Amino acid sequence: MGQPDTRTRIQNAATTLFRRNGYPGTGLKRIAAEADAPFGSIYHFFPGGKQQLAEEAIRTSGAEYGRMALAVLDSVPDPLESIVHAFEAAADSLVAADYADACPIATVALEVAGSNEALRVATAEVFEEWVGAGARWFGRWVADEQAARALAYSMIMMLEGAFVLCRSARDPEPLRVAGRSMAGLLRTALEQAEQV
Repeated sequence: MGQPDTRTRIQNAATTLFRRNGYPGTGLKRIAAEADAPFGSIYHFFPGGKQQLAEEAIRTSGAEYGRMALAVLDSVPDPLESIVHAFEAAADSLVAADYADACPIATVALEVAGSNEALRVATAEVFEEWVGAGARWFGRWVADEQAARALAYSMIMMLEGAFVLCRSARDPEPLRVAGRSMAGLLRTALEQAEQV
């Protein structure tokens, strides 16, 4: 299989650099160098410059990450085992990436919440897509829509918080603890659903 086209290389490089270095910490020259693309090609494919490139990177990588997370969850039939497995897989991936590659949008989301409305909206929309998908996944076992949505929020919050702790400590244990904690929340929700 050949090398991806220039636009794809630019977007892939930007996604990686934004995830690792954040929005202010990522320059267009670095993106062009990482993509092995002429600098001018960034503006050819992304006339809105860095902001357009970041918006597209957030939306594309967010959707890919959401699909990947659901595939991991769906790979184990039992929901409690699936949750633990998903957080273990996240821990293993983070260690394999030497703690550099966690959530593809969290770094930018934290940086731009109060300073760049377009990027804030893009990250908010991706998070909402993840919550919706998570709520549908939990809804297979928890019929109450509010409870399923609360579980989805909890899963994302635990995952994101655990990523921060893991990266800071360079230790995968927070993700493992978060997975067991999330399984405990799901277990309680399942028990409550059985009592109804």
